[in-house]
Amino acid sequence: MRSATTPPVGTAGSSQQERISTKRLHAIIVGSAGNLVEWFDFYCYSAFALYFANAFFPAQDATAQLMSTAGIFALGFFIRPIGGILFGHIGDRMGRKTALMASVLLMCFGSLLIACAPTYATAGILSPCILLLARLLQGLSLGGEYGASATYLSEMADSKHRGFYSSFQYVTLIGGQLLALILLLVLQKFLLSAEELRAWGWRIPFFVGAALAVLALRMRHNLPETQSFEAARKKAKTMGGLRQLAQHPREVLLVVGLTMGGTLAFYVYTTYMQKFLRLSVGLTDMQTTAVSAASLLFAMCLQPLYGALSDRIGRKPLLIGFALLGTLFTVPLLTAIRHASGPWEAFGLIACAWMIVSGYTSINALVKAELFPASIRATGVGVPYAFAVSVFGGTAEYLALWFKSIQLESGFYWYATAVISCTLLVCWFMRDTGKGSLIDAEAKQ
Repeated sequence: MRSATTPPVGTAGSSQQERISTKRLHAIIVGSAGNLVEWFDFYCYSAFALYFANAFFPAQDATAQLMSTAGIFALGFFIRPIGGILFGHIGDRMGRKTALMASVLLMCFGSLLIACAPTYATAGILSPCILLLARLLQGLSLGGEYGASATYLSEMADSKHRGFYSSFQYVTLIGGQLLALILLLVLQKFLLSAEELRAWGWRIPFFVGAALAVLALRMRHNLPETQSFEAARKKAKTMGGLRQLAQHPREVLLVVGLTMGGTLAFYVYTTYMQKFLRLSVGLTDMQTTAVSAASLLFAMCLQPLYGALSDRIGRKPLLIGFALLGTLFTVPLLTAIRHASGPWEAFGLIACAWMIVSGYTSINALVKAELFPASIRATGVGVPYAFAVSVFGGTAEYLALWFKSIQLESGFYWYATAVISCTLLVCWFMRDTGKGSLIDAEAKQ
C-alpha cells in the first residue's frame, strides 16, 4: 500500500518538467524585455526626429532636415555588420548571455550621449558629429543584439512552440517602437507644447532610454545560459568567428536573401511611415503619432499568432505568403495610403500591409537560427543579417525621402517591390527550416 507521503508515479518527473518550463518561460520573458529596451532606445531617434532635426542641422526646409537625420539613421545601420561580427564572436565564444549584456550596456551610452548632445546653435558642426557618434554606438549595439537575441530565444524555446516563443523577439522589437511613439503621444497631448518639444523636450526619451537600459542590464545579469551553447562549447574545438562562418556560404546567402525584402518592408511601415503620413498624406502631428502607434500595436498582436501558425504548418508557407503578397500589393497599398482621406483609412490600409509583412517578421529570426549549428549560430544569424539590413533597411527612409525630393515618390514603391520579389525567389527555393531544424538535430545528439 502506498504511503500518503509518497508522491504518485510520475509526480517527480512532472514537477521537474514544470520547473524547466517555468525557467524557460522566465528566461524568454527577461530576454524579450531587454530586447524591447534596446529597440526603444534605438527608435526614439526616429520617433522624435520631427522635433530635433532643426536642433542639429542649420535652418532649411523640413524635408531636407529630415533627410539629414535619415542619413545619420542610415549610417547607424552601416556599422551594424561590425556589431554583428563583434557580438557574434562574443556570443559564440563567451555565451549568449554575455553578448546580450554587453550590447545593452553600449546602447545605454549611445542614448545618454544623444540626451546630453549640444545643439548646432551652441556647438556648430560638433553638434551633428556627436549625434553621429551616438548613433554609431547604438548601431554597433543593435548589430549584436539581433543575432544574440534571436539565438538565445530560439535555443531557449521548446521545439513544439519554437515559432510562438521566438516571435516575441519582434513583439518586443515592435513594442520598443510603440513605446517610443506612446511617449511621444503623451508628451504631445498632455505635457509639452510643440515649441517645448522642439526646444528641449526631445531629450526626455533618450534619458528614459538610458535609464531603462541600466534596468535591462540588471535583468540580463540573472539570465541562465542556453543548453545548446553549453553543449556546443564542450564538443566543438572552435566556437564562432568569420573563418567558421565562411564554411556556410549557402546559409549566409539565404540569410541575406531573406532579409533584404523583409527588412525593407519592415522599415517602410515603421520608421518611414511616420514621415510618410505627415509629409505625403498630410495628417497632423497628433494624427500621425496615433495612426503609427495603433498600427504598431496591431502588428505586435499578429506576431505570436503567425509564430504559432508556423509551428503547425511550417515556416516556408508564411515566408512565401509574405514575399508573394508583398510583390503584388506593395505599390497598390502605398499608393492607396498616399491618397487616404483621413487617419482611419490610413490605419486600415497599414493594418492590411502588416498582415502581409508579419509573415516575415514573426519567424525570420528563428528561420535564420535554425540554419546554423550552435558553434556559429550567433555569428551566422547576426553578421549576414546586419549586412542586409544596413543596405536595404537602413537606407529605406533616406531613399523614400530622396524620391520624394525629386518629385518621384512612386519610384520608391517600385523599388520596394523589386527588392521583395528577389526575396520571393529565395523563399520559393529554400527548404523549410522547421522540418529540418539544426537546433532540434543537435538536441537529439
